[in-house]
Amino acid sequence: MGSVDSDETLDSYGADVNRQNSAVRRIVDWVLLQGNRIVITAALTLGVFALLVGLRSLGLVAFVNSNSLTRMVGGMIAGTFSLITLVVSVNQMILSREFRSADEFRNRLEGVMEFRRDIEDATGVPATPAAPAGQLELLVEEIDYRADRIRAAVADDPDGTARRRVERFVSSVKKSTDRAEETLDRARFGSFDALSSAMGYDDAWQIYAARHLRNDHADELSDATREALEELIESLKLFNTGREHFKTTYLQRELTRLSQLTILLGIPAVLAAFLLGLLYGGLGGPTVGHSAAPIVVSGLIAVVFSPLALLSAYILRTATVARRTASIGPMLPQKGPDEGPFEVGHDRDTQVETDAD
Repeated sequence: MGSVDSDETLDSYGADVNRQNSAVRRIVDWVLLQGNRIVITAALTLGVFALLVGLRSLGLVAFVNSNSLTRMVGGMIAGTFSLITLVVSVNQMILSREFRSADEFRNRLEGVMEFRRDIEDATGVPATPAAPAGQLELLVEEIDYRADRIRAAVADDPDGTARRRVERFVSSVKKSTDRAEETLDRARFGSFDALSSAMGYDDAWQIYAARHLRNDHADELSDATREALEELIESLKLFNTGREHFKTTYLQRELTRLSQLTILLGIPAVLAAFLLGLLYGGLGGPTVGHSAAPIVVSGLIAVVFSPLALLSAYILRTATVARRTASIGPMLPQKGPDEGPFEVGHDRDTQVETDAD
């Protein structure tokens, strides 16, 4: 494996949700990830109400045709029941993962305990923190410590390209760990801040870069430096595993909460649809005054829309989390195939040509 030496940097080429370069990016990240889902649901619901009132003020819609409204009510009721059924089915799918035999539960528990023992052996702590944020913070601190070990080891190596590249890589790792520690210090148990910080940490790129430096400069680096790089890779693997375990637990909790809230909002939504049908179901036309009809009807339609707004708010977050953490290990599918500082070629072709000569 060969590489082309250039004046490239060894900064992260992975995704980092904590890097916000513009106001638009901050707004998008708040809607997709950071914002409270209940607040976003309320904003979407109020947006529908304001839109309907605005369209009525412009004369684009009217609330006087009883036949049209009663047909629409039938569709609302059917759609609301279908939405509730869908979310309940998702909840049942999540619950099905919990229905296991004693042996299966024991194997799961042993797997978790073995992982925690690996963290304790790597970090030297008596017990791994129980809180996910504390566990991730401990692993970030360990990565930072391993980066310091690399810096100390490579300082004794001869000055050259390999040493300078390793030093730039260590500086990049230190910047990432400092940024992650600041976020994790503020995170609470089960809060999205901890997962957001873990999502933003570019461990996939760091694993790839560390392996590349270790293998590409094996003849130039000392045994101590190569061993320190290997220790950093192992710490990054532990972080990657811990993040995936935390992400799975978090998504299960979020989807279960979505099911609960959907049921809570679904009942008022169905009642609002029934009430709307009753208001316009009489032979004498609507039972609400003409001046109050736009406000009343718009409000009831917004209530009917609220379960869909809730579903949209939660799916936006869970889908974004799944998308930004889709890869495991040193795979960066969100980047172009030619991006990154390392240009790698196949040396065997050159070797074959040399042998032929």
